[in-house]
Amino acid sequence: MSAPNGSAAAASPRLALVAGEPSGDLLAGHLLAHLKARWPGLDAAGIGGAHMVAQGFNAWWPVEKLSVRGYLEVLPRLPELLRLRRQLGDRLLAERPDLFIGVDAPDFNFDLEARLKQGGLKTLHFVSPSFWAWRPEKLIKLRGAADHVLCLFPFEPELLHRAGIAATYVGHPLAQAIPMQADAAAARAALGLRADGPLVALLPGSRNAEVDHLASRFFQAAALIRQAHPATQFVVPTVPYLLPKVRQLAGASGLGDAVHVVAGQAHAALAACDVTLIASGTATLEAALFHKPMVIAYAMPALSYRLMWRKRQLPWVGLPNILCAPREWLDRPAAVAPREWADRPGAPFVVPELVQDAATPQALATAVLDWLRTPEKMAATTARFADLHAELRRPTAQLATDAIETLLAR
Repeated sequence: MSAPNGSAAAASPRLALVAGEPSGDLLAGHLLAHLKARWPGLDAAGIGGAHMVAQGFNAWWPVEKLSVRGYLEVLPRLPELLRLRRQLGDRLLAERPDLFIGVDAPDFNFDLEARLKQGGLKTLHFVSPSFWAWRPEKLIKLRGAADHVLCLFPFEPELLHRAGIAATYVGHPLAQAIPMQADAAAARAALGLRADGPLVALLPGSRNAEVDHLASRFFQAAALIRQAHPATQFVVPTVPYLLPKVRQLAGASGLGDAVHVVAGQAHAALAACDVTLIASGTATLEAALFHKPMVIAYAMPALSYRLMWRKRQLPWVGLPNILCAPREWLDRPAAVAPREWADRPGAPFVVPELVQDAATPQALATAVLDWLRTPEKMAATTARFADLHAELRRPTAQLATDAIETLLAR
């Protein structure tokens, strides 16, 4: 990062960013492309990945340094992460960028943002934490950390404003990147799959821990689905570094050439499939934006699960169910305890969720087969997700850049 330019609204602002995982790197990459179009001389540095580097970002540390999941799983790396955050904070306070942008990764970014804000730097957090789903105490930390928050979902700014936090709804960049009508036949052809018969996409996650907990269950479920529907094909997109592991598990499944494991190409797989069996996470939103019926699975180490489950505020883990829920379900009365609200009966599920021990191969297969056997239900869900897609489709990078320019000018 070059020397301070002396003006927060300078022609070439100096920004620092931290993205904590691949989805944040992708989001920040889109943002940086638009920021560079607004300010060709933009200088940006910090922690990021390949999508950010492709936009001229100076990655002092790679995004993989922060990619860790769960409570207990982070403990062995905690001293390293704390040391990294301290070193980064020292460097930014010395170099004084015009603005710090924390891209998601709240457990790392909030304390860093708070320190920078106390040191007189402007801070912005991109992606509101899901305080409405679990860990509501994040709101208190966010209020002391960020001067402004960019929200991906339309209901979030009002909730943040009530807590005294300035926020702007910018839509979800995936809603703009994914076409409103994907060509399923072309996607099947591109993946080398048959044009006829049911196609199920299996997405057991993009992290080692997710694959360890879900991939075998998914392949066992696929074998059961195949018994009921012998013509069914399966496509399994996976990140390159997990390709050998996933291929080994697929080979042991007994599915033979009915299962196709591919590197990357998750969007092609979602465009091509009829139904997806999918790990909870951002991928479920991508599936909804492709207007696909799905079965969501969630599993993690038992102790981490018990710790996390106690903090939930809503009955759902999957973003499609949360985003399609009636708004009153997201606006919990202050007198109601989070756990009581999360266990409230009658929660509407647009797609099924099978969590932890309930995510058995038999249960997963039964839920997928239920979709395949009820085309009218599939059509109604497809239409609901098309409405959601339209609601989230905004010029995200432009709106985010406008908000950043306003903050820089203050």
